[in-house]
Amino acid sequence: MQARSALFDLYGDHLRQRGGRATIAALIRLLAPLGVAAPAVRTAVSRMVRQGWLAPVRLPAGPGYHLTPRAVRRLDEAAARIYRTGRSSWDGHFDLLVISAPDVRTERDRLAAELTFLGYGRLETGVWLAARPAGEVDGLLADAGVRFERFSAAHTGGDTGARELIMRAWNVPAVGASYAGFVAQLTPVVGAITRLTDDRTAYAARCALVHAWRAFLFRDPQLPASLLPPDWPGTAAAAFFDRQAARLRPAADRFVDHCLRES
Repeated sequence: MQARSALFDLYGDHLRQRGGRATIAALIRLLAPLGVAAPAVRTAVSRMVRQGWLAPVRLPAGPGYHLTPRAVRRLDEAAARIYRTGRSSWDGHFDLLVISAPDVRTERDRLAAELTFLGYGRLETGVWLAARPAGEVDGLLADAGVRFERFSAAHTGGDTGARELIMRAWNVPAVGASYAGFVAQLTPVVGAITRLTDDRTAYAARCALVHAWRAFLFRDPQLPASLLPPDWPGTAAAAFFDRQAARLRPAADRFVDHCLRES
């Protein structure tokens, strides 16, 4: 687990609901069970400050860092997708983007990663679509300095035509296989946690669970159920995640609160 990713997980899953701030000492304590050393935490924090995700703050217990408004928006949007809250049925429309891609390859790759995170798939060069519009996509494209047009496109070809369309934009079978792999990989990790397990170990197991699940933000656009194959593996995987995340939450919360008090 990379330090920067672990920090995003920590702020999103625990610190956001505790005011979005913590001392650097607390961050080091909280990432230690995940195998992240103190120098890596400091380096990752500095990088996140430069990127506009964190800002320094002086807390009563010492120097720390709090979430920027940009980070709060991103983490709240991510949490809604991770815990599948506020989902609505599909209205038959795709959000369609026609983009003049940046000339520099690194900028193109960065933009593609951001659009993928927001649930967009590339239909062909310069054309992206999503089953649901992302509110921050206009700002993302404007900040990237690219010319674009955006359409709400009604699909009139029926479910069969829509399924063929999404198969062009996303590798749906690969996403399904990833969900099955997620359950197989995490079952022994969370299964080892019992009522006798200490809070630190339970916290680390839950972090591993959330970290692995959060990766689907970049893999799964959460397409409408009507357009997915029967017995979609993502449904069983989501039920597994919800059940285990809730079971491990009390112990994880106790450990987080302990580290914040100690620091």
